[in-house]
Amino acid sequence: MLEVGPGLGSLTLALLDRGAKVTAVEIDPVLARQLPKTVADHSHSEISRLTVLHSDILTVRPSDLAEPPTAVVANLPYNIAVPALLHLLAEFPSIRTVMVMVQAEVAERLAAEPGGKDYGVPSAKVRFYGKVRRHGMVSPTVFWPIPRVYSGLVRIDRYETSPWPVEDGFRRKVFELIDIAFAQRRKTSRNAFAEWAGSGNESAERLLSASIDPSRRGETLSIADFVRLLQRSGQWDPQNPTEEQHVRVF
Repeated sequence: MLEVGPGLGSLTLALLDRGAKVTAVEIDPVLARQLPKTVADHSHSEISRLTVLHSDILTVRPSDLAEPPTAVVANLPYNIAVPALLHLLAEFPSIRTVMVMVQAEVAERLAAEPGGKDYGVPSAKVRFYGKVRRHGMVSPTVFWPIPRVYSGLVRIDRYETSPWPVEDGFRRKVFELIDIAFAQRRKTSRNAFAEWAGSGNESAERLLSASIDPSRRGETLSIADFVRLLQRSGQWDPQNPTEEQHVRVF
């Protein structure tokens, strides 16, 4: 189990007492030093099942952990929620399940379906890795100090067998298309992808070859649509994948 931002250790204690082996990643040096002491004083489990890593979760790599995690739990702050999720899913293919608490608005965006008002870049990119579901709201009163916002639980289950290639180069190119589609939400797909395709006519041809109506807007396209558009465009050769384009992953 990989826990992000354990803080005072409330969730860490619960995980350990239920038999989990936990690696807790904490960016605050004071909290990182205190956590082993908290667990030693209050846990009914062996502290040997806890590893504390003082680090920024956005910089953690597989080589930083003793063994690959299979699950992630976290209470993620608004400003890093989406980047952290996408980073972990990309870096750790061993992760099968993610359960996170995020600000309610972020939960809505992550779980939104194509065509909805909250559907956007995070919604599409997270679905590259697996299925996303909401798991209810959380009242501010369970936190200390009490925030002014509600939180929501989101669960991500990685596909047992990915419906599409999982190579980094392929993912980057799909994510590039997602970024393009949502850069100007009101544009039709034909116009949004015109520069990428080289012209409006070529954009329309590529969309039609992927069975996508060129008049549709990006906010209606599913992750499967973006994947199919790349595959049918001739921009990805599975026999000769390249990394010449470097685009952001979140």
